[in-house]
Amino acid sequence: MFKCHVCGSEESYTEYVSEVFNIQGKFHLVENIPATVCSRCGEEVFSRETTERIRVMLHGEDKPIRSIYVDVFSYIDS
Repeated sequence: MFKCHVCGSEESYTEYVSEVFNIQGKFHLVENIPATVCSRCGEEVFSRETTERIRVMLHGEDKPIRSIYVDVFSYIDS
């Protein structure tokens, strides 16, 4: 049974989400990740299997399906 570790809600839904991972200063976008999302606060939770698949994808031999250009802004330097 789901219980949000942020707000304590027990209500959730399943959704495909995107997440950016920062690995040694390099950003990697993973799209279409199945996640359980808290209905109250929006916290996203991944299963152990999903987390392991992402780890293997990012640290293994897999190649990205495409690359994108990202503009970078710094709040501190503004």
